[in-house]
Amino acid sequence: MDPWVVGLVLVAAVLHAGWNALVKSGGAPFVRLAITNGFAAIVMLAPALYLGFPDAESWPFLFGSMLVHLAYYLLLAYGYRLADLSLVYPVARGSAPPLVALGAFFVAGERLTTWGAVSIAVVSLAIGLLAFRAPEDKGTGRSVLVALAIGALIAAYSVLDGMGARLSTNTFAYIAWMFVLDGLVLLVWGGVWQGRQIAGYCRDHWQQGLASGVMYMTAYGLVVWAMTKLPMTYVSALRETSVIMAALIGARYLNEPFGGRRIVSACLVAVGVVMLQFSHS
Repeated sequence: MDPWVVGLVLVAAVLHAGWNALVKSGGAPFVRLAITNGFAAIVMLAPALYLGFPDAESWPFLFGSMLVHLAYYLLLAYGYRLADLSLVYPVARGSAPPLVALGAFFVAGERLTTWGAVSIAVVSLAIGLLAFRAPEDKGTGRSVLVALAIGALIAAYSVLDGMGARLSTNTFAYIAWMFVLDGLVLLVWGGVWQGRQIAGYCRDHWQQGLASGVMYMTAYGLVVWAMTKLPMTYVSALRETSVIMAALIGARYLNEPFGGRRIVSACLVAVGVVMLQFSHS
């Protein structure tokens, strides 16, 4: 695989962990998600108008992605209210790469090499290892189911955006309009249900919202672009290393524990990424 593309996807993983840390650094996760996406839409509106519309063949994927993203953000906000980040985030992110592999096989005809499949299994195992723990209450099972549903939505919008970007002769036009539509839809939805709270957050914390919005659109923009260069499954597995980045950020800045299990997970992710680098033939 092109090491430059791999490097940019890993940069995207760091940025993804960063904007999630900003979104999750306080309460009201849906409000923070709406503001993050709203700022991304505002920033990308001028480039979208300048670049023009993507090819008509990519529109069904663009609108399908918009609807799946809306469901994803609503369920993600619910998941963060229902359970700890350390449970929801690893399960959702760890379950996404195998589901992307399945979707890419049926939608795009992508086939993995044996070594590639083993590499993705190692990365997913490492990510999922962060979520294994003894049940703490009767709601743990429901939390895991919600997290798995979030992972399915992640896989769905990843495949839709990968296909949509590939079908557009102007990949960057697709990416720009993706952010504009996603952000405006989520902001309007949030305005209907929590407009007063969103307005208050914008007034008091607009710098944080802008920062998370820029990090979000840079991170996912790089991922969608990379899916036009590499198999979607490989990009998804590399991207989800953000779970380890988030654990590192939490340990360094949020005083969260970074014990033996997380060290093992980080090492396995590193091994899986190296294996993935040499698996694409």
